[in-house]
Parts: sequence; C-alpha cells; structure tokens
Amino acid sequence: MMRGDSIAKMEVIESLKLKEKEYIEKLDNGMTVIIIPKPGLEKKYVIWGTHFGSIDNRFIMPETKEEVFIPDGVAHFLEHKMFEQPDGTNSLDTLMGLGLDANAYTSNDHTAYLFECTDNFYEGLDELMDYVQHPYFTEENVEKEKGIIAQEIKMYDDEPSWRLYMNAMDCMYKENPIKIDIAGSVESISKITSDVLYKCYNTFYNPSNMVMVVCGDFNPGELIKEIKKRLLPNKKQEEIERIYPEKEKKINKKYEELEMEVSLPLFAFGIKDIEENANKEELVKKHIAIEILLNMIIGKSSDAYKELYEKGKLLSEPDLDYEFSDEYAHILISGQSTSPKEVKDKIENKIEEYKTNGINEEDFNRIRKKVYGDYVVEYNNVGNIARMFLADKMKKINSFDYIEEYKNVTKEYTENVLKNVFKSENMIMSVIKSKK
Repeated sequence: MMRGDSIAKMEVIESLKLKEKEYIEKLDNGMTVIIIPKPGLEKKYVIWGTHFGSIDNRFIMPETKEEVFIPDGVAHFLEHKMFEQPDGTNSLDTLMGLGLDANAYTSNDHTAYLFECTDNFYEGLDELMDYVQHPYFTEENVEKEKGIIAQEIKMYDDEPSWRLYMNAMDCMYKENPIKIDIAGSVESISKITSDVLYKCYNTFYNPSNMVMVVCGDFNPGELIKEIKKRLLPNKKQEEIERIYPEKEKKINKKYEELEMEVSLPLFAFGIKDIEENANKEELVKKHIAIEILLNMIIGKSSDAYKELYEKGKLLSEPDLDYEFSDEYAHILISGQSTSPKEVKDKIENKIEEYKTNGINEEDFNRIRKKVYGDYVVEYNNVGNIARMFLADKMKKINSFDYIEEYKNVTKEYTENVLKNVFKSENMIMSVIKSKK
C-alpha cells in the first residue's frame, strides 16, 4: 500500500497489489468523503452513512453534555422516517423514479442511505443529499410509523433465521445491546417521539459523525466539488461520548432451543471472542486468521463438511461469520441440519484436533490463498466496494489493510488465534427445531 500525492486536500492511498486507488478528504465540517475511481465502469454507487446504530442507546450530547437514554430501535426508526417529505412525497420513490436502485439500512453500529445507477447520478445525488439533510418529523407521522414498524417487528419475530440469530446473541451476551433487536420492540418504539428523533438526528447526523463513499467512473477532484456544493452549512462538533455496559468476560448460557415452523432444524454455533486487541492492524490480522480457520474447520473443502454432507447431516455449506466492533466480537457458524448436535460435536472435535496436532501447512496455504482471492473478488463490484469501505471505516479500518496484512498471517500466528479465541468455555449453540 502506498500513500501518494494529494489532490488539493485529498489524501491518495494506492493498493499496489489491487491496482486500486482511494481518495480521502476530511471536510472542514468534519465529514469524511472516500472516492474509489473505477475508470470505464458504467455502474456508479454512493453510500452515505452515520455512525449511529442499534447499540447506541445511551450517550452524552456533545454541546449540552446532557446524558441521554433513548428507547431501543431509534436508529432504525429514524432511518425509516428520513425519506418522508413535508409535501407528502417519499424520497425513495423519487430516486426509483429516476431509474436508480435506492435503499437504506440500519446495522449494529451505523445507518446508511445509498443508491446504484448507470445514469442520472447527479440527479440522484441531489435527492440523496437533500433528504438526508432535511428531516421532517411530526407527532402525527411518528405515530403512523409506529404501526408500520410494529408490523415489521412481529414479522421478524416469526422469521426462524432471525430468531436463531437473536437467540445466539442471547446465549453469548447478558447486557450487551447487540442482543437487542435492531428495530427494537413494540413496547420500546411506543416511547419514541418526534423530539427524541430530532435529538438523535441533531447529534448523530452531524457531518463530523458521517462518512460518504462513492465508487465508479469519476474524477475525484470534480466529484468532491459537487459533493461540497450540496452540503448545508454545518459546524463540526466534538466526538460523541457513547456509554455501553461493561464488557462481559463470560457467555450468558451455553444453549437455547426454540420450536418453530421449519422443514428441518436450523443451527447457529457461536464462539464469543473476549480477547482484547492491541490495535486495528492486529484486529485485521486476526479477522483473516479466523476466516482461514473457519474454512479449514467446516468450509466447503473441509473433511468435516464433506463427511456431514455425504451423511445428509448438512444440506449445504454453512455460513461462516466473524462480527466485531469495539463493544463485541463473536464467530458464528450457521446453517440447516438434520442433526445440529452432530454438527456441533464435529466442529468441536475438529477444533480440538487442530489444537492438539497443529494445522496442516499445505491445507493452510491453500485456504489462505482462497481467502485472499475472496477479498480480491470484492473489488469487481462497485456496491461491494462502497459498502465494505463504509463498514470498515466505521471500525476505523481501511479496507486495503486486509490485502496488506494477508502476508503477515502465518501458520504459527493462526494456530495462536485458534488457541486464544476458539475456547470451549466460550462456545454456544442456538437451535430452531421443527414443531412436533
């Protein structure tokens, strides 16, 4: 990775391995803009995110120093309301009318507004930057939205894969807000008012707390001027002090099971990662090592997966995830199985086998190359690039770091991660069984 010359105030970072460049500018109002040019590509993608997610339910307001507790689900509720305009129109409909593929989402640590297009990019940028900077909340439209979101919450309550995930979070965490549904509960959203929404908007939608990522065939210098033209005057604010429960060193419980209408049982095998990380580079290295280990343990080319698949115990390759932030970190292996217990036993036995005998160097190198290839493939799609750079930036990580740190993930380092993270006392299992 190389840091190149600046265009005006823009910092240029180049990944020599990927032959990709990233242009970054921190604006006077505190907002960060990241541009990844893709010359010759027709598709363009923009995503504008604020560092405000479902876990941010207690904070100190930067100006007044007032400590604020908000109901669960406010970040998601706010995302829903941002599209509504005083004249009765909906900005999502306006963007779709321009032929753009527009959307928004709320995660544990950020909220994002986005669109993808081939034409009408600047018309879309006009609308995006207009509605995100002009909130419109009234007691009437907030009350109306409560009914809509309550229906969404009930729908997710009946969704087996969501219940599987939430039960896994409940197994791993006792007080951590990650175990709270992103949309909140029917009870918690009943307490949301227009005042609460404006308070959170004015705190978290300050440019200092926001990042915009644009990917496509752009001249970075010209694009940054267009973005600045559309920004409202806004002063930079201090960093928001967020208050979270004390980190828990133990899991909450080992097992949770629920009966629902499913054709075959669903399982989520989890490992809570309680290891403290020295710095962001170390975290990236660990993330790469965990991906390698998960692929070796139960990935599509592993002996364990082949055996379980041939016996009919696994119907397809399980999902392998490592979710993390400063406030939580865990591994999840999830899928569908005729015998979740057998899958769990096989995973645990494989982990112990690798701990006892070490990792096979040939297998390690093969999987390491596969994981690297997966990272490189991400750069073929403007949407993948933009979402990745935004999500990583919220964690104070540069996405190019995964390409750079790859070479530092050795077999010995990976075995050390296996020993320190994959501990039996931190393992849990969530299962959704078929109703008898």
